[in-house]
Amino acid sequence: MTTPASFEEFANAVSATYSRLSPQQRVIAQHVLEHPHDFALGTAATVAEAAGVQPSALVRFANALNFSGFSELQQLFRNRLLEQAGTYRERISAMKANGAAAAGTAQTLAASVEQAVSDLRQLERASPEAALRHAARVLCRARRVHVFAQRRAFPVAAYLSYALAQLDLRVQLHDGVGGMLGESLRQIERGEVLLVVSFKNYSPEVVSAASAAKARRVPVIALTDHPLSPLKPAAAVCLFTGSGTTAQVRSLVAPMCLAQTLVVATGQCLVEPKAPRGRAR
Repeated sequence: MTTPASFEEFANAVSATYSRLSPQQRVIAQHVLEHPHDFALGTAATVAEAAGVQPSALVRFANALNFSGFSELQQLFRNRLLEQAGTYRERISAMKANGAAAAGTAQTLAASVEQAVSDLRQLERASPEAALRHAARVLCRARRVHVFAQRRAFPVAAYLSYALAQLDLRVQLHDGVGGMLGESLRQIERGEVLLVVSFKNYSPEVVSAASAAKARRVPVIALTDHPLSPLKPAAAVCLFTGSGTTAQVRSLVAPMCLAQTLVVATGQCLVEPKAPRGRAR
């Protein structure tokens, strides 16, 4: 059997070899095909836990389908994610081709509102109060709050930078103007905190900055979409928006709502009696 070169070939290979797979490998095959995005973005440990198997079983499953190991099989799924992303124009064209925009602008607006409401309901389920309180306490105690995001998530970071500064916190927004991003991020010190925002498809610069901050023992607060986000391993606190919209143009309604909630929670922490300042944990 040749090694599958695409998701479609992989699905066909699973179907063709399913009867020869062990019971455990069948469980993995079903999980992978039902959760391709999670498989693409997770680690061997998180994927194995979600599927209810040991990480070594993922390697054996990959070998059974002629892959050298978990990483090679995962790369196929990551390539699929990149291919699906497309440009905004391509996504809108796809919406039109599927009839989503055929009914006119008013109907498109109604569909966008309905999707935003659905995203907000996901957010309500995904971000427990305890995590928000924890994140607010970390922000309150920090000598300085560094905020960093890229691409689609940058408006959320810009809002957080503005709003937290209005609470009289010392805040620095990292935007990489002049090619100085690396230098500005290296200035983050112990006792400060890095607040990062990124969603699928995750910004490599943001993931790298979070990992580097953790290595220097700088607390990281991450606003992201899913427990399998690559930001989670580096974060002292993760605030999740939920798996997010399946719409062609993804909304920022839920991330902005989460950001506003974090700002309010931080403000409440600041006015509590004896709220300690100057130290991040």
